[in-house]
Amino acid sequence: MKVEQVTEPVTYHGEGPVWSDAWGGLRWLDMLAGDVLSFAPDGSVARRHIDTVVAAVRPRRRGGAVLGVERGFALEGTDGKVAFLDPLWSDERVRMNEGGCDPDGRFYCGSMAHGLRQRAGAVHRLDPDGSTTVVLDGVTVSNGLDWSPAGDRAYYVDTVTGRVDVFDYDRGGGLRGRRPFAVTSGSPGGLTVDAEGGVWVALYGGGSVHRYAPNGALDGIVALPVTKVTACAFGGPGLDRLFVTTSREHLAPGAEPEAGALFACAPGVRGVPVRGFAG
Repeated sequence: MKVEQVTEPVTYHGEGPVWSDAWGGLRWLDMLAGDVLSFAPDGSVARRHIDTVVAAVRPRRRGGAVLGVERGFALEGTDGKVAFLDPLWSDERVRMNEGGCDPDGRFYCGSMAHGLRQRAGAVHRLDPDGSTTVVLDGVTVSNGLDWSPAGDRAYYVDTVTGRVDVFDYDRGGGLRGRRPFAVTSGSPGGLTVDAEGGVWVALYGGGSVHRYAPNGALDGIVALPVTKVTACAFGGPGLDRLFVTTSREHLAPGAEPEAGALFACAPGVRGVPVRGFAG
């Protein structure tokens, strides 16, 4: 699948692409700068600073957005104002990293430690009433999270494991029955699920996005011209384009000049509309 470069290298550590018609298109993150990016009407890239770190963003069903920020959650209202909820921890060595919404409108975001301290992270859930719950602990680099089209399975990455795991899901039981889904050939990062149940996984350091069929078999590869591929999401009016974010974190000056750009391809399959936060 041929990729095209959509933007200049506008991020240091690009992450978390999300398409929402409510936003008028695509948002993605310059995570370690704490900025949310979007396409302006003239085709340029608009940038909004949120926090020291902005780890994930999803639309709210009532309008606005929910965000994972450095040590917790924030809510953007329909007027664009951002309200920060109480921090979930005080340790400045741990930050949020990636997240998503379940079919019942609850927002999840997982954490990691600076320096990759083992098992220092956890996955936190924000419910519509504002309460929070730790749904998974003892993880190292909590990363990609998305649900199957039917909403009965959730796919999850803890990058250091080198694999994608799958959970069974229902509202009452939540995430349960964790088991391996696919072993990757590199460091798995952000992921998304297409309308056929295929799981697309960005390989950080591997210069590609891999598609795994619903049975876990590798059946598609998107090669990129940069190594640090971070996350992917379907977008476009028909959800038939795959947008891919990249990073230049820790690259030498002048190395991989396209790193930090946004890329896209037409993978021949459609995505699933983004699930929103019900709060």
